[in-house]
This record gives sequence, C-alpha cells and structure tokens, in this order.
Amino acid sequence: MGNYTIEEKEGFIVLGIGVELKSDYTDYVGINKEKSDFWQGIKEDGTLDTLKKIATNHYVFTVNEAVNNKMMHYAGVMTNETLPKATRIIQFPKGEYLIVKGEAATSEELSNLLTGIAFGQALPEAQDVAYVGGPNTAVEMGEKNGLVYGEMWIPVVRK
Repeated sequence: MGNYTIEEKEGFIVLGIGVELKSDYTDYVGINKEKSDFWQGIKEDGTLDTLKKIATNHYVFTVNEAVNNKMMHYAGVMTNETLPKATRIIQFPKGEYLIVKGEAATSEELSNLLTGIAFGQALPEAQDVAYVGGPNTAVEMGEKNGLVYGEMWIPVVRK
C-alpha cells in the first residue's frame, strides 16, 4: 500500500455547476480538453468565484459522475445554499474512501495528477476494496510553497 490510504468519511453534499463530457471515455485528450475549457470558462465568467463565496469551507471540488448514462464533470463546493446556475446537488455516501494526496503547480494539474494516480495506480493496487461507481472528486485544499495541494476521494467497498 504505497501511494494511498483508505479512510472512513461521513456522507457529505457538494453543490455543483457542471458540463456533460461528450468525448468517448477512452479519449483522454478529448476529455481533458473539455474539462480544461469548462474550468477556463467558469473562471473567466465569475461562476467559480460565485461558488466559492457560498462555500462552508475553502475546498474546491472537481467531481466526475455518471448521471443517466452521461459523463458529467462539475466544479463544486460544500454549502447549505443554492445558486440559479447550479446543475446538481451531489451526494457522497458515508463509508470508506480511497484517498490519494498530491500537489502540483496549478489546480488543473493537481486534478489530472490525482486522477491519474488514483485510477491508474492506487485502485489497481488496492486488493481489498473496489470502486463500484458513484461520484469521485479531486479536492483542492489550499496552497503552500507555491504549489496547490489536495486529495482525490473515491468511494469504495470491501471485496
């Protein structure tokens, strides 16, 4: 067990503003471009700042979830409020989560790094747990020494 931990988490809710990813799920270049365009758009139009203003903490969630057979990608925050632009209230279940920690130069690099390690290395190594779907999230937690740091949270079940 090298680059991940398994932790128990209480259930939590993230208010998300999202986009449907149209690229094939194996088209990583296409998916990453769609995600990058989405994040650039919500930063430029102020949507991300609006989300951050209603957050109960300083975390920014990058959520991936399959909804009605569509690949959805969200920017979200923990909050008790709602927004007209909000597209989904995302429920994360109470239970065990596979956690990968990391840091990178930008938010986008952090999300891509954590996702790659979590799905490419940690989940295949985790012999006693399995990801059975549901929302997963890269959580940007802050900055230190010029780097953005955070964690990937993937709900898992015991095999």
